[in-house]
Amino acid sequence: MLARVRSGALMGIDAVVVECEVDMALGLPYFSVVGLPEGAVRESKVRVVSALKNCGFELPSKRITVNLAPADIRKEGAAFELPIALGVLAAAKLMPEEPLSHYLFGGELSLDGGVKPIKGVLPLAVAARDGGYQGVMVPEANAAEASLVQGLHVVAIRHLREAVDHLIGDKPLAPFTREHLPPPRGRPRPAPLDMSEVRGQADLKTALELAAAGGHNVLFCGPPGSGKTMLARRLPGILPSMGFDEALEVTKIYSVLGLLGDTPSLMRERPFRAPHHTISDAGLVGGGPATRPGELSLAHHGVLFLDELPEFRKNVLEVLRQPLEEGSIHLARATQHVTYPCRVMLVAAMNPCPCGYFNVPGRTCTCPEYRVHDYHSRVSGPLLDRIDITLQTRPVEYRHIARPGDEEPPSAYYRERVEAARERQRARFREEPGVHCNAQMPARLLHRYCKPSPRAERMLERAVRQFGLSARAHDRILKLARSRADLEGHERIEDMDMHLAIDCRQMDRRGWLHTNLQGGLPSRQELPAPWTRPEDS
Repeated sequence: MLARVRSGALMGIDAVVVECEVDMALGLPYFSVVGLPEGAVRESKVRVVSALKNCGFELPSKRITVNLAPADIRKEGAAFELPIALGVLAAAKLMPEEPLSHYLFGGELSLDGGVKPIKGVLPLAVAARDGGYQGVMVPEANAAEASLVQGLHVVAIRHLREAVDHLIGDKPLAPFTREHLPPPRGRPRPAPLDMSEVRGQADLKTALELAAAGGHNVLFCGPPGSGKTMLARRLPGILPSMGFDEALEVTKIYSVLGLLGDTPSLMRERPFRAPHHTISDAGLVGGGPATRPGELSLAHHGVLFLDELPEFRKNVLEVLRQPLEEGSIHLARATQHVTYPCRVMLVAAMNPCPCGYFNVPGRTCTCPEYRVHDYHSRVSGPLLDRIDITLQTRPVEYRHIARPGDEEPPSAYYRERVEAARERQRARFREEPGVHCNAQMPARLLHRYCKPSPRAERMLERAVRQFGLSARAHDRILKLARSRADLEGHERIEDMDMHLAIDCRQMDRRGWLHTNLQGGLPSRQELPAPWTRPEDS
């Protein structure tokens, strides 16, 4: 007496189809679960037996063995309880097995037979679509999440008896659709942060626009109150919305952690994560007992903001090196190997010294010079080499503070220019899977798409020799110049594009720490055209 039911086990942000084989044989009554089950899966036998009895099903006094195949994949969570219960009923000939072959099942059972929500339903639905199954049967609370996958039959259930009645045809349930969702609750949304609220700092806004256009990493170093955090928190407002593939990847990560909320939908706005500097390395890149995604993966296709960068523990910062380069983090543990995506824009902010006023005009620094160098040595050279834009910020002048904020360009102006630049990049990389912007461009594409003019190439050669730049820094300057050219609509990289890209790497220069903060970007350009607000256009 053997029955098979299909479910799914999470491997990273994807689900692997798991076959629940239920065997019922003669012998002393006993219930065992094999196939590398985690603690919650082993305990499921108690809840399954109680739920079946409280639903009115009389199980024969036989030995029940449940095998979760493939056996070399670790099974976690309570999502296997619904398929195990249905498999036990089919093995006991209390329901036919044939209807079970059309769906993937997932759900946690309460002792009275109620079906509770689970995590990771979206990856389960994607696995059902890719595996050619008719649909999924999931708890009612997770049905909206599963319905994000188009072309899939979603059956929402509240009780084990409902699942059985639907499968045997006694009381068929209508497929769940997005129209069944309740109206959104009237929770007030916070007012969006706008770039027009940032006074002055035109060169920093230009650098942030350039970073948004190509997905580049940024580090601001300057005194307190110079607008570093304020600018970083307004960066999502000038980023373009995600495409479908990007949105699906990000939504799957949040589904695995159960962070989609009551009425889930595809995440179209790019995420912004700002962890505190006391975070551990596992909290930042992922891991822990359950090998879950960290803040780095939660910021996938979005912004990871590290404020007070030198205050992070050194071992936490050093684990960022490889993920920033490869766009993924591979976690190897004794029982499993998991890979999480982490294509992020890293935006970091730091002070020039512990007190914050080293070499700031009009202020006195109280830090000994050795403490200043010790403070900056907390950010290693290899990590700094992976950041495309490194700028010093200046104190805001009084004339900018006193000026009304409506004289500053709004976020809509910058976003329009960024979207135009990203559209050029989408057309350029349409045949390159996984490449969405210039910062993700692999080295093999540099010579094809990053062709500088002769003067721009001589300028880059001088910078590499004068500042002792690495090969990685050379490539990142080329990508940055390509993004500047996309913003201005240039077919090739012109000398002004290269000039600005080189100037945006101020911390690569010898003695940059002692540079007077009055200067700013030597090649800073004013806004290329008069801007207008959307309502005025």
